[in-house]
Amino acid sequence: MNRLRGGLVGRVLLVGLVWLIAYPLAVVLLESVRGPGGWTLEYFRQFLGRTGDWQALWGSLWISLASVLLSAAVGIPLALLFWRYEFPGRRVLGVLVALPAVLPPLVGVIAFLFLYGETGFVARLVQALFRLEQAPWRLEGAMAILLVHGYSMYVYFYLLVRAGLAGLDPAMLEAAASLGAGRARTLRHVILPLLRPSLAGASLLTFMTALASFSAPYIFGGGFRVMTTQIVTSRLNGDYGTAMVETVTLTAVALLGLWIIGRSGETTATAGGMKGTGGGIRLRTSGLTRVAVTTISWLLVLGLLLPHLTLVLLSFVPIGTWTVETFPPVYRMVNYLALVRDPERLRPLLNSLWMATAATVIAVGAAVLAGPLVTRRKSRGGAAIEGLLGLPWVVPGTVFAIALATAFSVHQPWLGRVILIGTPWLLPLAYLVRNLPITSRAILAGFRGLDPTLDEAAASLGAGRWRTLREVTLPLLRPALSAGAALAFVTALGDFVTSIVLYTYDTRPLSLEILSSLRQGDVGVAAAYGVLLMVLSALAFAAGRDRRTVET
Repeated sequence: MNRLRGGLVGRVLLVGLVWLIAYPLAVVLLESVRGPGGWTLEYFRQFLGRTGDWQALWGSLWISLASVLLSAAVGIPLALLFWRYEFPGRRVLGVLVALPAVLPPLVGVIAFLFLYGETGFVARLVQALFRLEQAPWRLEGAMAILLVHGYSMYVYFYLLVRAGLAGLDPAMLEAAASLGAGRARTLRHVILPLLRPSLAGASLLTFMTALASFSAPYIFGGGFRVMTTQIVTSRLNGDYGTAMVETVTLTAVALLGLWIIGRSGETTATAGGMKGTGGGIRLRTSGLTRVAVTTISWLLVLGLLLPHLTLVLLSFVPIGTWTVETFPPVYRMVNYLALVRDPERLRPLLNSLWMATAATVIAVGAAVLAGPLVTRRKSRGGAAIEGLLGLPWVVPGTVFAIALATAFSVHQPWLGRVILIGTPWLLPLAYLVRNLPITSRAILAGFRGLDPTLDEAAASLGAGRWRTLREVTLPLLRPALSAGAALAFVTALGDFVTSIVLYTYDTRPLSLEILSSLRQGDVGVAAAYGVLLMVLSALAFAAGRDRRTVET
């Protein structure tokens, strides 16, 4: 009976994932080759003949590759600095450097705008110092997008490279030194080759994130085209056939990039020398070197955190009080009070909270159900379930937003299509899809780390599968559940890319309210919303970390 129930759960879960993930993508593919008169390749022919679409595709490719290079140029030296040197405050600074990884992308974008934009602090300061009549620059176009990407995505290289450095065998570095290799040669011929798997992983994360980026191109793009914004523009203009083709094209490029970079990582994943801990080769600085390393580290961290500190400062500036001055003359709590007192301003916060919570709970539940099927039993559907759970990570958020909007915009129950457009359910459903790879990756890893004999012991004592799951497995999985839930909640809470395609006025989330406040000139209110997102994200991660700490 338990086996039959387990098989039924697996089939239901597989069908649900196919309907929610694979089916909308298949609908988009079919819509791209179907016109009013039947099957056609006319939309692809139009795509191939449009210069704007090719410019957008090329823009997405080169900006993603350039983002990888810029992020590596920032993240790798930071990782080497915090790995190699011992100095006061190193642990605290090491945590602060990784802060952009836990913040919603839109928050980082508007923080960058408030600091370096043409009306931001730096531009106003330069304008005042040199007595310029206009702003010294416009933060717009490809270079602006690249700067934001480099600022927010260096964390991938910093975290993965630092983890790789922590696993280096100190004996190999000592051997290189005994053979007369200097620091530069050791770095080039010993350390970097051993770090290739970490570098490949960071490159993959950065490339895929940059390719799917929407917030920075949407706010800073100007006339520069990328495929994520091009898809939304085509859909808003009513050119649905072209939007479908653009969606299919971006998906194909993402899959191709994943395959190329993934193969690069696989070829180097068996590199040796990763068996020690890098802590034993850290240099303890003294004298002038200690002062110099400490000063440089603090300045670097301050520069990286300055946009978010600017966001906090601006959240206290009342509307209409900062006009031509270099720095705001008035600071009050009115923006935060407005968020609490005005029901219309409070609604986006409540919307984001309930939608993010619902999506997280369901995503965690789906991952828990999938865990035994994928890791414990030789089930035919186990590999398919694991692949479906990871698919939304490969496909850009814009693509899935368009796919869900297309699949659930008509009433065809016999084909599995119902009307969800305009209802309160489509946006949390989209958040759920985007959360599945995050939660499943953490929870499946937790399942794989459990001892299978625990299940056998529980069974020998008469416990069924559900009781074993409830009383044995879930308590042991609590660290993985906390980690996956925290990541999923924060991702859904600050989502912008799917929200801008699928939201309604009644379901508008925090990210859309931030954009609306910016358009209305309510800079202080937009900053207050951004700070609120930062605080909620930090609390979610702190809760997940505390639970993991308690359990371990």
